[in-house]
Amino acid sequence: MNQKINGCGLHHVAIRVSHWEKSLRFYCDGLGFQTKIEWGEAPKRAALLDVGDGNYLEVFERETTPNFEGEANLLHLCLRADDCAAAVETARLAGATIRNEAFSPETFEKMGLKTKIAFILGPDGEIIEFFECAEL
Repeated sequence: MNQKINGCGLHHVAIRVSHWEKSLRFYCDGLGFQTKIEWGEAPKRAALLDVGDGNYLEVFERETTPNFEGEANLLHLCLRADDCAAAVETARLAGATIRNEAFSPETFEKMGLKTKIAFILGPDGEIIEFFECAEL
């Protein structure tokens, strides 16, 4: 529990996508997220997608040639998973590119944590990590 900010926890991670329908199909139909709210009109739509546990992925539509000058870049978004390998298979079936199959990172093994992680690419090349660890 956060001792400085009451009720603090991950709410959402925001990403920009240039393929709106493809991205929503990937996240909703492919990975099982549910659209909570949507707003705006093309080419500047946005949506909050419930990932399944009350946390959200916020998706912003962007033009295909974005100008990122002065904007922070997202390194990756990380999703909890009870079974990392199964999450990778679900993503594969949804059309994801698999960067790294599920593996146990040496860093966490050295700490005595049973952890598995995997990395995939979403429809716009966004890096998505699946994280399996009962202790974290």
